[in-house]
Amino acid sequence: MDNIEAIENERVALQECLDLCKTQEERNRLGQFPTPTLLAEEILHYALQLMEAEARVSFLDPAIGTGSFFSALNKVVSTSQIDRALGFEIDPHYGEPAISLWNEHKISIVLGDFTRAKPIQSYNLVICNPPYVRHHHITGEEKTRLHQSVLGSTGIDLSGLAGLYCYFMGLSHPWMAPGAIAGWLIPSEFMDVNYGKAIQKYLLNKVTLLHLHRFDPRDVQFADALVSSAVIWIKNELPPTDHQVRFTYGGSLLKPLKSLMVSSEALAAEPKWSRFPNASVRKHKEQVRLANFFKISRGIATGDNKFFILTEHQIAQMGLPFEEFCPILPSPRYLSQDLVEDKGDGSPNIEKRLFLLNTRLKEDEIKKAYPKLFDYLESGKAKGVHSRYLCSHRTIWYAQENRPAAPIVCTYLGRSDSKGGRPFRFILNRSAATVANVYLAMYPTLLMQKCIKKDPGLVQRVWAELNSLPPEALLGEGRVYGGGLHKLEPRELANLPAGFILPLIGESLLDAAPKQLTLIA
Repeated sequence: MDNIEAIENERVALQECLDLCKTQEERNRLGQFPTPTLLAEEILHYALQLMEAEARVSFLDPAIGTGSFFSALNKVVSTSQIDRALGFEIDPHYGEPAISLWNEHKISIVLGDFTRAKPIQSYNLVICNPPYVRHHHITGEEKTRLHQSVLGSTGIDLSGLAGLYCYFMGLSHPWMAPGAIAGWLIPSEFMDVNYGKAIQKYLLNKVTLLHLHRFDPRDVQFADALVSSAVIWIKNELPPTDHQVRFTYGGSLLKPLKSLMVSSEALAAEPKWSRFPNASVRKHKEQVRLANFFKISRGIATGDNKFFILTEHQIAQMGLPFEEFCPILPSPRYLSQDLVEDKGDGSPNIEKRLFLLNTRLKEDEIKKAYPKLFDYLESGKAKGVHSRYLCSHRTIWYAQENRPAAPIVCTYLGRSDSKGGRPFRFILNRSAATVANVYLAMYPTLLMQKCIKKDPGLVQRVWAELNSLPPEALLGEGRVYGGGLHKLEPRELANLPAGFILPLIGESLLDAAPKQLTLIA
């Protein structure tokens, strides 16, 4: 044990030295984020709890790096209990020093690409922190090869948007002995995104998913990688009938803050696994969603906010026609209030007043009617604004999307530890201001329009209820990134259960329009 402590200290120092020889950009592109010592030891301690007592260990790490998991294995079991060990490292920068470091121990480290290796032996313990390489860093040719390899070995049909860690999980399957235990330290994003559904199917149908622990996203496990991490534990055998999966959250793997058992049946029906264990199993009976009452759209993507969004002073100073602009709310950090009143002319009665260039006139019409506006557009061309992606793909490069003012808007990015404890803010907009794409705009459906016409105070009551929802109700629909940043897409907000709106609407109105209130399962 003393010898292992000394080697681990040497390994940590070696890791730091090797990391410093690479730029942050290089390591991000290759997904090279080493596992902290304490986390590696905790994972191996837990792995042994899932294995049979005193079982001899055959160990595989498909992305070994400098060997943090193998080092941890040697701390938690005796050398005699380790039957054999194998590690793969594609980068000689880390692999060659690792071979030298562990040359007197019972492990073979292969300098090569695990995704191209063919399994010769099987292993009863697979532990891995696979490279977190985003899909846009994987070439089309490589994606095709990886996709075919995973499809052939496990039947998983991975999307082209999948990160490299998904391929590692699939390709490790043939290396596992029957009943083998595998622990994967991976980004938790697969629990929420569409490309993760293939991984979810694998975990539910090809193996027995034992435990899924999600770290608090504010506690970033890798200081230089803004990802929210999870540890997945599986056993290489088909799941039993009525199988229950343990979901834990926060704290540590061995001492989580929250825990919940969730059936495989419930998981198969749930698109957002990150709901657990903070939220209970969703009742998949017919229930109304926010989409029954509001159409949710992202705000305007202008193409260049600095050019298209101006202050009153800038518009006046340049002599631009005010009638070709419309009011627009500032970004949430400049909007302290959740109630925006109309100043009397449609513009918002707020401190930071902004206006969006929103003309449908053609350039020759503008040149004739508004020479100074024409000159301003020409100045934008000189700066290359017209050739930016969004602008260049419009029929008229300066024409904005049609986004009328919405009575309620929602911030779509937020933190769970933000002031007031609300990750997302709902803002009651009584002005004629539109919003940029830092907001989600909520437009009443036909049913809601009729209800509001009969009862104008309904919008304010709905807005108040939305802001009083517990944070978990919204967090369970969105997704989360490292550092505790939460994101809510239009479809995710639209999927929010909205039974709380029904008591706010008179029964007579609901009964009068049953076809418009289509229940969403």
